[in-house]
Amino acid sequence: MLKPEREYKEKEISLDEAVSMVDDGDKIVAAMAGSEPQGLLERLADRGQEFSGVTVVSCLMMQDYGFTEPELKGHIFNESWFYGEHDRKNHEYGNVSYIPNNLHGAGINKAANDDIDVLWGTGAPMDSRGYFSLSLGLTYEKVMIEEADLVVLEINENLPRTNGDTQVHISRLDHVVEDNGPLIELPYIDPGDLEEKIGRNVAELIEDGSTLQLGIGGIPNAITECLKDKKDLGVHTEMLTDGMVDLFYEGAITNSRKSIWPGKMVATFALGTQKLYDFIDGNIAVEFQQGKVTNDPAVIEQNHKMVSINTALQVDLTGQVCSEALGNTQYSGTGGQVDTHRGAQRSEGGRGIIALRSTAGGGDISTIVAQLPQGSKVTLGRNDIDTVVTEHGVAELKGKCVRDRVEAMISIAHPDFRDDLREEARDIELW
Repeated sequence: MLKPEREYKEKEISLDEAVSMVDDGDKIVAAMAGSEPQGLLERLADRGQEFSGVTVVSCLMMQDYGFTEPELKGHIFNESWFYGEHDRKNHEYGNVSYIPNNLHGAGINKAANDDIDVLWGTGAPMDSRGYFSLSLGLTYEKVMIEEADLVVLEINENLPRTNGDTQVHISRLDHVVEDNGPLIELPYIDPGDLEEKIGRNVAELIEDGSTLQLGIGGIPNAITECLKDKKDLGVHTEMLTDGMVDLFYEGAITNSRKSIWPGKMVATFALGTQKLYDFIDGNIAVEFQQGKVTNDPAVIEQNHKMVSINTALQVDLTGQVCSEALGNTQYSGTGGQVDTHRGAQRSEGGRGIIALRSTAGGGDISTIVAQLPQGSKVTLGRNDIDTVVTEHGVAELKGKCVRDRVEAMISIAHPDFRDDLREEARDIELW
């Protein structure tokens, strides 16, 4: 058996050499979000005209590498588990397609039903025993390391070394490349007045000792700011964010009353600013697990007082939630919303919360609608719904008949739209 340092040297290649190993028709899975192999993807785009029928499978692509531009149609195609800004923009060119999924099954379903030729991931530098840390993400990356015919890890000395199931030995890799560029950061979004009202409404529903799942954006950030006086909160989430770091240092998050992984903040990936990356670097209070574990509803339900908090684009008067599309236009993705919403409700003392502003478009559009527009994708069915929150209040829907749901949803809609919603509800015979 080779010593790790020698094996590393034998497996180290350049970015160009790694890209040259891609064959026409190959399917490449790229690590997600903050774990994107930026050097490899940039070089692939630069050389895109050399390839035919190559597919990149991605999730929440943070950079626009250019390989889905019109001129590369037929050369490189992008399948995405979760659309980001650049996927939305480039979808019209016909080079991007969404993969419907629930996060806990995304990787294992893809591996079971498709041929994975190449995995391009990222990792923190190797330790003396030959182990790398997959650092910022375990959503599907480790599944794909086991399934791909060719595994290449892009090593970046700036990546934090994280704990949990993130370790991969040099012997499991085919090649390594080095690219020490700056990390992908997602700036913190300061919540506005409406988000702060939503945050206060949600915070009133969260008891001391609860375990939380939260996303990112103005509303989740407002919620975390309203939780600073809570005690002994825990974290079991798909995504670690800057707001959770703040709650940890405020003393609100202790993880001391968690049922599983007590004392640990558990997540499958992290995305935020350098503050977050510094916090998780070598932090024994943070545990990363694969997405098939963190987002399995059967695992989530084991947390006592599990609270899932997600947002949406629209909710209809019966409780159908659309979080990922505007009519026929794919906007984002399901992600872990269904996983965590269902798992939380099966937890003892748990609940699933959908939090959203009551209006969009500068106040001209109601996000509470009598019925979802034609072509809308129902992310969370009305049979699964629990609690919906806006800046105007809380609608408890679980176990309620349609008539009572309509009343509850209208009560949290913007006052300017309530009369119209009542009239529409009568027109479509909801009551």
